[in-house]
Amino acid sequence: MKITIVAVGKIKEKYLTMGIAEFVKRLTPYCRLSIIEVDEERMPDNPSDAEKVKVLLKEGERMLKHVKEGTHLIVLDVVGKLASSEELAEKISNLGISGKSDITFIIGGAFGLSPDIVKAANERLSFSKMTFTHQMIRLLLVEQVYRAFKINRGEPYHL
Repeated sequence: MKITIVAVGKIKEKYLTMGIAEFVKRLTPYCRLSIIEVDEERMPDNPSDAEKVKVLLKEGERMLKHVKEGTHLIVLDVVGKLASSEELAEKISNLGISGKSDITFIIGGAFGLSPDIVKAANERLSFSKMTFTHQMIRLLLVEQVYRAFKINRGEPYHL
């Protein structure tokens, strides 16, 4: 299975980069994982709604360039569907069984997702009703993908 994560911005905090690197390493036996970082658009101080929309559209355009045709596109969105770890594991398993062995997750930037990204998505997934930074969500996503593979294989999960 191939899993791609397309995310806005670079991770700067060392604790997050170390955590992400650990789960990327742990995922090696289970899937081919790639993380693609697209540039974060500069935002003026106190942006207007029109400026925010412009930023979202530019970031969305950059992200969509990395979404391959035929991939199953899941966007992480605070208003998306909530799912348990077991439900995410089942989703990944069912996609593989149905011949969808290429999954792309998209993580937007500080202001969210462009309407073009949302429209292109096969589904929208929320990790919580709470809001997290897009950098933290990347760590949570790789951990949950790892957990999903462990669940699907019936293997114990211990950190």
